[in-house]
Amino acid sequence: MLSIALAGKPNAGKSTFYKAATLADVDIANYPFTTIDPNRGVTHVRTECPCLTRDERCGDEHCHDGKRYVPVELIDVAGLVPGAHEGRGLGNQFLDALTNADVIINVVDASGATNAEGEPVEPGSHDPMDDIDFIEEEMDMWLTGIVDRNWESVERKSRSPDFDMDESLTDLLSGFGASNADIQTVLRGMEYPEDPIQWDAEDREKLAREIRARTKPIIVAANKADVADPANLQRLLDSEKPVIPTTAEGELALRKGAEAGAIDYDPGDDAFELGEGVSDAQRQALDGLRATMDEWGGTGVQDALDYAVYDLLDHLTAFPVQDASKWTDGSGNVLPDAFLLPRGSTPVDLAYAVHSDIGDGYLHAVDAKSGRDVGDSYELDEGDVIKIVSTAK
Repeated sequence: MLSIALAGKPNAGKSTFYKAATLADVDIANYPFTTIDPNRGVTHVRTECPCLTRDERCGDEHCHDGKRYVPVELIDVAGLVPGAHEGRGLGNQFLDALTNADVIINVVDASGATNAEGEPVEPGSHDPMDDIDFIEEEMDMWLTGIVDRNWESVERKSRSPDFDMDESLTDLLSGFGASNADIQTVLRGMEYPEDPIQWDAEDREKLAREIRARTKPIIVAANKADVADPANLQRLLDSEKPVIPTTAEGELALRKGAEAGAIDYDPGDDAFELGEGVSDAQRQALDGLRATMDEWGGTGVQDALDYAVYDLLDHLTAFPVQDASKWTDGSGNVLPDAFLLPRGSTPVDLAYAVHSDIGDGYLHAVDAKSGRDVGDSYELDEGDVIKIVSTAK
C-alpha cells in the first residue's frame, strides 16, 4: 500500500488533516508536540470508477455512485521545528518516521497564526512563505548528515577491484527508500568524481538533495485557507511549489456531518447538501464553509491526497477481474479490487501486484473494456479493467 506522510511545524493542522482524512480518533490540541509517536491510518484517493460506463454501479463499498476510493496509508508525523535535522525537538526521531513514506504533504498554516516554532501568535503576524521550504530543507540536511556520517564506508568499498558505485550507494540509502534505479537516475544527472574519496561536502549534499527529491516528493497543503489573508494565500499559490489550499477543519466538519446523516457529502465533492436536523448555528457555520468551497472547488483535503498520488507519484488505478464480460471476481463481485501502480506499468506488473503467484504464472491478459487481448508490454492507463490469465489459481 502506498504511504503518504503529513509533515510540518506544530499547530499547522496536521492532526486535524489526518482525522478528517481517516476519521480516526487522535488528539488535537493547540500546543506543540501534541503528537509524539506517529499516527498511522488508512485514507483513500479518489478516481472515477469504470462502472460509470455500464448501466449499473458496481456496488463496491469503496464506490459511491461512481466515485471510487482507493486505500492508501496516511502517517501523521509529529511537528518539526527549525534545526530538526540537528536533533531539536526530537527532530531526528520525527524525521526518521518519514523514511517509509512514498510522498509527503507539508501542512502549512496559511493563516500565519503560528510562529516558526509552532507557537500560537496573532493571526497574520507570521509569514507562511517562511514555512513553504521548511520540510524540504530539514529533510535534505538530515539526509546529507546521514550520507556524511556513512561516506567512509563507501570510500572503503571503493578500494575493492569489483567496486560498484550504484550498488554501494544503494546499500547506503536503501533505508531511506532509494532503489538501485533511483541511484542510477540521480547519478546520471550529476557531475561527480569517479573516486568517492574525491567527493567533497558539496557533492554529498547534492546527492542527498537529489535522492530526497526523487524518493520523497513534497506537496504543500496551505491549511486554514478559510481564515487566511487572501494576499498571503495567493503568494503561496504563486510559488514554484505545488500548493493546494485546504481547510482540514472544514473537511472534518463535513465528514462528521455526513457520518451523522446531517449532510450529503463525499470526500472530494466541491459542494454539499444539508439534511434535516441542522441547527441555525450549524447552518450559519456551514454557509461560511460553502463560500470557501465555492472559491477553491472544495476543502482541498482530498485534492491534496489525490495530487500526491496521481500527480507527484504519477500513479494510475487498474482493476483486475476474472470475468472479462461481467467484470467480476470468482465470487461474482463487480470490480472488487483496485490497485495503484506507477504509470508505465504493464499487465505483468498488475499480476504481481495481485499476488506473486499470479505474476509467476502469468500467461496473457485481456482488456475487459474492449474484450481484446493485450500484449505483455502494454502500458496500463487510468481506469483499465484487466483480466489476467495465469496458471495460478
